[in-house]
Amino acid sequence: MGNRQRPRLLPGKLTAAMSFVNPVNKSFCLEQVCESNYQKLLKLIPDLMAFKETAIGLAPHHTTLHLDIIERTPYTMTVELSHCFNRNKEAYLAPAVKIRVYLDAQLAEVLSDHVRAGVTQVFKDPGLSLEIMNYKWRLNYFLQKWLDHCLKKDYLFSADEATEALA
Repeated sequence: MGNRQRPRLLPGKLTAAMSFVNPVNKSFCLEQVCESNYQKLLKLIPDLMAFKETAIGLAPHHTTLHLDIIERTPYTMTVELSHCFNRNKEAYLAPAVKIRVYLDAQLAEVLSDHVRAGVTQVFKDPGLSLEIMNYKWRLNYFLQKWLDHCLKKDYLFSADEATEALA
């Protein structure tokens, strides 16, 4: 490696690791990651299609996961998935990943998260395709790693009775 040393990664510092993963054919790899994210999301939340508005994922000794259904159409749904770091849901939700689930194509694509805005808000010029692809890659690669982390914790999801009762 010469004089350059790879920075050490601390647990939970996935952002630094993402800069090292840079596939040559990013569009193909992005599609593969979105397919993988769809499968992982359904494995994490098997009843995803059944939830009306919200659901809570619980795992022993781990932070609660919150699912909010933002929009539902015949072929897509938009959801937000977050860890809740306080009993008060409004206190601190992160990473608050907004995900578009393409039911017919079986893809799950990140639209934004709690620190990064959506692609259309960041890039006003559609001619910046390389930068757009890189941005989308980072968002979706993060989701892939986060879903892997969540799947290891054996979360079980059920409807959030407080919110469902109001519906």
